[in-house]
Amino acid sequence: MNRLARAPLSVVLIAQNAAHQLDACLASASFAEEIVLVDSGSTDATRQVAQKHGARVVAKDWLGFGRQKQFAVEQARHDWVLCLDADERVSPELRASVERALAAPVAPVYRMARRNRFLGRWLSHGEGYPDWSPRLFNRMNARWSDDPVHEKVLYAVTPGTLEGDLLHDSAEDLAHYLDKQNRYTTLAAEQLYERGRNAGAFELLASPAVRFLKFYVLRLGFLDGIPGLVHIGIGCMNSYLKYAKLIEMRRANKDR
Repeated sequence: MNRLARAPLSVVLIAQNAAHQLDACLASASFAEEIVLVDSGSTDATRQVAQKHGARVVAKDWLGFGRQKQFAVEQARHDWVLCLDADERVSPELRASVERALAAPVAPVYRMARRNRFLGRWLSHGEGYPDWSPRLFNRMNARWSDDPVHEKVLYAVTPGTLEGDLLHDSAEDLAHYLDKQNRYTTLAAEQLYERGRNAGAFELLASPAVRFLKFYVLRLGFLDGIPGLVHIGIGCMNSYLKYAKLIEMRRANKDR
């Protein structure tokens, strides 16, 4: 499709030490008029890889996921933005759908199916797919939340739905994946603590159980074999640890 026939697009992303992932991501985003990468102190070749793909690199100290992503959106030259992570790729089908949407927008926000690769398998059920994500939006009508983790796009409209998948492949081994989940559960517990939330035995037991029932049973995660079982097992552990860490924070505060 002729670019002149559609609204111009800025692809924006945040990164730190992501040189090993960026090539595939930025190559898949080459159809955009602009790519903006906000770097938070990389010590590898992240900036050089980004510049090789014509991206404009902006340095910014880490603000937390939500605020960092919103900062990146604000650096874009165009109002329509597509927000990516360094370990994601735009599939050819999704690219075509994005371009059609920009040629004749029917909504200021569009969601897309995000397909996760885990233990060498592209998941097709459970939490791994379709994992709907609103990533294409007009920044006059939507923005990222300020959440330090589990950030989300805020909007007050009914989003459109794009065809094609956003491919998420971190290529991490299990040890690195678990390290990241440990950091995320700590951030999530801190967020709950700051909001005045409490937790007890009910949250510790119910949250993992409900998550398992919803995604492994009702959303057919069991059809993804061993990778699907491991994926939901870690997800349930995250639900448990988030509240366990919150309880620890509450008790530590009482002892002061």
